Amino acid sequence: MITEFIITAGEQPKRLDLFLANRERDVSRSALQRLIELGRIRVNEQTVKPSHKIKPGDRITMDVPKPEPLSIKGEAIPLEIMFEDQFLLVLNKPPGIVVHPAPGNWTGTLVNALLHHFQTSGGTISTIGGKERPGLVHRLDKETSGVMVITKTDTAHRSLAAQFKLHTITRVYEALVWGVPKKGRGLIELAIGRDSKDRKKFSSRTTSPKESVTEYVVERRYGKVAAHVLLYPQTGRTHQLRVHLASLGHPILGDHTYGGRKVCMVGDVEIPRVMLHARTLGFTHPATGHVEDFMKPMPGDMERVRQAFEQRIIPGEKMPQGAVADIHFAEDAC
Repeated sequence: MITEFIITAGEQPKRLDLFLANRERDVSRSALQRLIELGRIRVNEQTVKPSHKIKPGDRITMDVPKPEPLSIKGEAIPLEIMFEDQFLLVLNKPPGIVVHPAPGNWTGTLVNALLHHFQTSGGTISTIGGKERPGLVHRLDKETSGVMVITKTDTAHRSLAAQFKLHTITRVYEALVWGVPKKGRGLIELAIGRDSKDRKKFSSRTTSPKESVTEYVVERRYGKVAAHVLLYPQTGRTHQLRVHLASLGHPILGDHTYGGRKVCMVGDVEIPRVMLHARTLGFTHPATGHVEDFMKPMPGDMERVRQAFEQRIIPGEKMPQGAVADIHFAEDAC
């Protein structure tokens, strides 16, 4: 597919590959560099290098080949199914598994496991998400555990997608964070988008900020070193909870990307992964109209870290009764 555009006035001179990486969100910088070197991306009809400096008035022509369709195979990966009928499936995603195939993770994903499950059980799966994301109306990061819903029919997919869009889905997360927020509860309002300097991260330093809001409640304090926090996202941006907590100065334990090395070891307690768990998921069943709520306590690795704080660092300080309200907000993706 050939695309042409003109660099607008006011654009600061910068490397061609960096400019395109910030503009073309679906193509990696390394892939763009290869396309430039192959002559499939040109400036003023001339072949240039990735380091070529663009300027206002330059005409960029991109001839990006369409990706070949993936052939995704089912794999016998165990699933912890919490509920299943002819319309949808609810499962508890373990930490460490990628939700859908992508570069670097073409196998061993949740989608591979789901395809095997439906192939052996004779069930169907929604096709709206395409070959790469069948049945997926939302996702969780690789290291995040917790409740997910998978759609088995296109009608169910459209219904749940609409609920996510309207923020009528109930989602509650819990996290173990570095340090203790000064306030027992609060609202984080910080517009975020893909970081303008590091495409693997999201932050407020972005050319395309999107409104992002998260309510948090401190459930338990562990002295001054850590806290157990409940999270009620009102919007659903990629990495939203991780970025918002880091913006408070209290990144999620184990989140090296947004917290650095300090969050991977607290005292003598080693943190095995990002300590984030999708505890509660509630929605209106697309066929019955009944409100369904599913809850799964934090998994063993996260519970062991929590117990270590209780036993080896300092006794937990329970928040005053009534401090945790029954708040229900929605999120599209974590």
